[in-house]
Amino acid sequence: MIKIGMMIGERYEVLEKIGTGGMSDVYKAKDQKLNRFVAMKVLKQEFGENENFVSKFRIEAQAAAGLMHPNIVNVYDVGEESGIHYIVMELVEGITLKKYIEKKARLTYKEAVSIAIQVSMGIEAAHNNHIIHRDIKPQNIIISKDGKVKVTDFGIAKAATSNTITSNVMGSVHYTSPEQARGGYSDEKSDIYSLGITMFEMLTGRVPFNGETTVAIAIKHIQEEMPSPKEYVPEIPSSVESIVLKCCQKSPDRRYQNMKELIADLKQSLLNPDEDFVVVNDPDMDAGTRMVSDSEMAQIKRRSLQHQNDEYEDEPLRLRSDTEMLYEEEEDIEEDDYDYDPRMERITTFLAILAGVVILVIIIILAVKIFGGRENEDSNEGPIVTSEENESEEYVEMPDIIGVSVEDARNALASVGLGMEVEYEESDTVDEGIVISADAAVGEAVKSGTSITVTVSAGTSGVEVPDVEGLGEDSANTALVSSGFLVNKTESYSEEVEAGNVISQTPSAGSTAPKGSVITINVSKGKADTKVRVPNLLSLTEQDATINAIEAGLSIGSVTYVYSSEVSEGYVCYQSYSQGSYVDEGTQIDIRVSQGPEALTYKCNTSIAAPTTSEAPDYVSGTEVHLTLVTDGGETLLDTTTSSFPQAANYYGINSSGGTITFTYEVTIGGGTTVDPDTGETVNEPSATEERSFTRRVEFIRED
Repeated sequence: MIKIGMMIGERYEVLEKIGTGGMSDVYKAKDQKLNRFVAMKVLKQEFGENENFVSKFRIEAQAAAGLMHPNIVNVYDVGEESGIHYIVMELVEGITLKKYIEKKARLTYKEAVSIAIQVSMGIEAAHNNHIIHRDIKPQNIIISKDGKVKVTDFGIAKAATSNTITSNVMGSVHYTSPEQARGGYSDEKSDIYSLGITMFEMLTGRVPFNGETTVAIAIKHIQEEMPSPKEYVPEIPSSVESIVLKCCQKSPDRRYQNMKELIADLKQSLLNPDEDFVVVNDPDMDAGTRMVSDSEMAQIKRRSLQHQNDEYEDEPLRLRSDTEMLYEEEEDIEEDDYDYDPRMERITTFLAILAGVVILVIIIILAVKIFGGRENEDSNEGPIVTSEENESEEYVEMPDIIGVSVEDARNALASVGLGMEVEYEESDTVDEGIVISADAAVGEAVKSGTSITVTVSAGTSGVEVPDVEGLGEDSANTALVSSGFLVNKTESYSEEVEAGNVISQTPSAGSTAPKGSVITINVSKGKADTKVRVPNLLSLTEQDATINAIEAGLSIGSVTYVYSSEVSEGYVCYQSYSQGSYVDEGTQIDIRVSQGPEALTYKCNTSIAAPTTSEAPDYVSGTEVHLTLVTDGGETLLDTTTSSFPQAANYYGINSSGGTITFTYEVTIGGGTTVDPDTGETVNEPSATEERSFTRRVEFIRED
């Protein structure tokens, strides 16, 4: 039992409880040895007593502890004390991506792509270390106070899935890949699928598949076509849409094959959001199709059964989840699907051909009508009316929501891209919470994105909604809650209403609504602040600087290439607005990109004087001297022999700032005559020559 103030592992002092999850509780603690605050995740008792789970959990957590990356919540320690199993992690002050999405309703594509890039970089580091997360979802992604995005819970997912934890403990099935939903093998591409679902939620504010049970949701991941995020938010760029859909392909072979490919496309989408550069691989087109034989099918079934038996051995405790029961149900269904009937196949083939012929005939008839109609139109005189104006606005058909509950009406409108505002009125003929009327008729063409005002029955005991417009948020909450209502808050900028005060409310003041119904208040965030903070672009490549500027809501202006001896070639060495300053959104930042050190050239205009006595005491004027002038870079400028000084040396375009002159000459030693003292004879002594040399330093002049 964890108590505040207790010491664990003789070094971690538990300070406060900061969170709880399906498998563990999270505490803020202080590492007394290193004098730093940490997050301590403690397994709940029911999992701490499962030795098999704990063993696998410890192995995976220890592997995750080897990961060190700025986009990963790093694991520092794993331990156990008195039956308490814990892991010590980096403490990140911030909120989860899930709460961030809920707070903002949905993110802009630039913000979503920026977060996805950071998440991908963290996952890539794990994959490079052969660690698969298996539970990527917004709840496991943390945004720190300084804007850094970090992925957490590496290693925990694998330990959990290997023990078939119940669905209320395991990560949400909303983000699971089809192969995980089937209970099959999962690899790096399973994380890519889950990240794609997370991106979908960032962009739209909702998950693509929903249902009443985990089994229903899992079936949708396996069978239903992935919806496009543009169905809910039409302004999403086409490249971002394509990236999400490629991540969420049913077949792993059709997804991105690694995080490096995904990161490259995400960065490209920031630079060219509307370009069509995303390529979806189709492995089915790389080889011909063949029929699986009965013997091969039997072999597959035997291997599948053997694989399941192997999984159940060595596991003393297994909790069956809804998803696991789904696997068993699917096996029974697939048993019938695998029965091959040649006669049925021939019938099916014939019907398919017949259907193709019918479709072809219909297409021909339609083509004749269309093109024939156009010819008749071309022959008519008069003005031509275009429909571009109508086509620019998307219209949807108003669904029938009369007589259904508020939630069913909201879902029906959302499914066609419409919003809903609720007004209540008392009624003794319509049950409480049932829609009485709407301000758009069934079947009416309504512009997509419009909010439909719906009148809902408050029953016979409706309560008058108090007027809270203009009140502070706390006062408005108090007034509404004391009247028996629940409160939902939205926020928006306002030029007129002071920050923190209510701009509007739905339903409106004075209307009646049943107790317990939700009143939405829109709270002012004050005047819109269009200023954005300038990021640091120095020492980034030109491409990365462009991406960072776009992510911050800015753009790159002029790009100048200059010489720099301090910044490496290809990296930004100057930005026109300093880091941390605030400018208007969309401001252009001028940058300078280093070309490396400037290639300087020098000239040599000198007169080489004869050797001096101090340099060559035995040098005799008129003696031939061999001269060489070599630059510091090893280039030979002069190589000659002369007895005439001074010697001119004029050279240009030299790459070095100086050089060395070498003087080489010969001197005569011995020779002459002497008198032998004994005989008095004159003796001629032989002479010899020796080579002498010395050097002289010369500095060149820099050319303009």
